[in-house]
Amino acid sequence: MLSPTLSFDEQYRALCSRDARFDGQFIAGVHSTGIYCRPSCPAVAPKPRNVRFYRTAAAAHEAGLRACKRCQPDAVPGSPDWNLNDDLASRAMRLIADGVVERDGVAGLSSRLGYTSRHVTRVLTAELGAGPLALARAHRAQAARTLLGATELSISDVAFASGFSSIRQFNDTIQTVYETTPSQLRTLARRGAAAHPLSTPEQPSALTLRLPTRAPFDGVGLMAFFANHAVDGIETATATSLERAIRLPGGIAHVRMELNEQGVTCSARLATISDVAPLVARVRRLFDLDADSLAIDHALANDPALAASVARVPGMRLPGSVDTEETLFRTLIGQQISVAAARTVHARVVAELGSGGLFPTAAVLAASGAEVLRGPRSRIASIVGVAEAIASGELELDVSTPVDEFTAQLVALPGIGPWTAGYMAMRVLGNPDTMLSSDLVVRQGAGELGLPHTASALTHYSRRWAPWRSYACMHLWRSRPL
Repeated sequence: MLSPTLSFDEQYRALCSRDARFDGQFIAGVHSTGIYCRPSCPAVAPKPRNVRFYRTAAAAHEAGLRACKRCQPDAVPGSPDWNLNDDLASRAMRLIADGVVERDGVAGLSSRLGYTSRHVTRVLTAELGAGPLALARAHRAQAARTLLGATELSISDVAFASGFSSIRQFNDTIQTVYETTPSQLRTLARRGAAAHPLSTPEQPSALTLRLPTRAPFDGVGLMAFFANHAVDGIETATATSLERAIRLPGGIAHVRMELNEQGVTCSARLATISDVAPLVARVRRLFDLDADSLAIDHALANDPALAASVARVPGMRLPGSVDTEETLFRTLIGQQISVAAARTVHARVVAELGSGGLFPTAAVLAASGAEVLRGPRSRIASIVGVAEAIASGELELDVSTPVDEFTAQLVALPGIGPWTAGYMAMRVLGNPDTMLSSDLVVRQGAGELGLPHTASALTHYSRRWAPWRSYACMHLWRSRPL
């Protein structure tokens, strides 16, 4: 099953040249040996007739292949396709990575997507080569390999943290996928890397993971963004780290994220070990770790107006979100005031309504927001109205929602305009193709680069940057006059 954007010949050339840029974007299945590899595998390139390419490890498993022990093909960043595309398969993969199948089953996944289980299975099998159960199984196996290599969790803790329902199921899956035992896989996964022994019998839910990304990676720029927007009472940020609490399905996690030479190191204390998968998914979205920076930079640098900015800041990433509600309310409360002023207001809201080091929920804001928020009555009413809509279930914002539907739901509410909806699509969905032409700072940055700086003209001009207009926005924000 070929990648939707690359031909067999292009993928085979990448495999022969051991091109690490394509790691995680497709799988090379070598049917003469029965294994599958990442494109950069150092082994001798197989003959073309013995190779088939797959979009997912699950598809390779379904074809009867096992993971290569030499190149460890699942120890790579995820596919950028799941953010770049907005189709059913991509939205399903976002939820599978978040552990929805383990928590709610295929029926729960299908319900979140708005289709029958039969239809979801048919689409995923046709487009990705495997159904939701097989995709979730592959994700569990990959999560287990990561935990075995990066933590001192016991084998049984790794099994349940990865989403397996029993030790027997865990052992059988590891044997099938990797043709080895969990203990042997732990030794293999640690090859060339040190484990982080934070887990203890008294605190088995404390762990540290290294989350890789593709180079180049402007982690410094992301940390600067998070530090500039950090709210007292819920976040501690420096030039290289961010520390905060995160709501996860099983409870509240206390997380510290630090830059490292290959991506981000994430240290966490979890309420339950089964929250590992959703934690990793949220942190990867927060730092946009699965972006294909080389492709993005190459496309944007083709415009002479952006070439210097791309050269100056390669690997620009989109600052994501770990909590959709929080991001929405911080955006609404902070509109039309400076970033510094917004931080002050946010800190006061947290002090008066927050709890457990977290921003107040929609339910809390719906009940008490009118007493705490300051500003024009109409603006307060719109924020409280949004909180009531979320608390009642009238408004559901989910990473699996198609971007057009996501933004339409938001702009349908009083007080929310296209800018807010677009900004939320960038932050929450990781949508790569949003152009915030009405943003004053974006237009100022465009003017600095000699680009059209009226909203309509910039919107028209930005079409040449598709499908990477969100990243172009980030370059324009960085180009604004100081």
